[in-house]
Amino acid sequence: MTSRNALEKRLREEAMALGADYFGLADLSPAQALVREQGGQMMAQFPRAVSIGVVMPFAIVDLLPRHMDKAVAMAYRSHGYDILNRRLDEIASRLSSTLQREGYRSFPVRASQIMDEEGLYGLFSHKLAAHLAGLGWIGKSCLLVTPEVGPRVRWASVLTDAPLTAGQPLAERCGECEECVDACPAHAFTGRNFQPGEPREARFDVFKCREYFNWHEGRMKASACGMCVYACPYGRKR
Repeated sequence: MTSRNALEKRLREEAMALGADYFGLADLSPAQALVREQGGQMMAQFPRAVSIGVVMPFAIVDLLPRHMDKAVAMAYRSHGYDILNRRLDEIASRLSSTLQREGYRSFPVRASQIMDEEGLYGLFSHKLAAHLAGLGWIGKSCLLVTPEVGPRVRWASVLTDAPLTAGQPLAERCGECEECVDACPAHAFTGRNFQPGEPREARFDVFKCREYFNWHEGRMKASACGMCVYACPYGRKR
């Protein structure tokens, strides 16, 4: 069996060669209760996660104040979402196979997945894994904010029982900034800082966000917004 360091190096190199911009390793034990609540025992049985991220095209994100323009909406939906999700799913699948060949259990989680239509929850929180891997913090927009490009990243995860060395979570750096809160056309954010264990509703009304998307799609035949992604100073200062 490959040594821990060699396996971690191999996973990182493989992810980057396949097009990932971010790679991190997370210990899920501090969030096990949340993982179980969201995805059940199927997800909670895995103690660690590999987190991978791909940066969105800056030129498209910078156009999002014009997301009511159909061309902008279609470009963002395609190149900032759908295509990146497919790339992430491919990377996650490859890394999962590598872990399995090394004798470990692995579960690739799709980049975009809504399992609970009533609560609009996914099977697993990619931003939680990225946060625990030390790649960023969860901002007032409920997005994972990286120090380098803010929230301009799409994420996927591979859950595993491999004994990987986890990163250290970053402390929140949003401070008093509320750019994402003010930019939201649906007024879906309360402006509260993220607190572990606090329900999502304390910070974010996901149904207001969904209603805006549905209205936008009905009007434009292309759903997009992303103003919380665009507005974050960590992304705009790059």
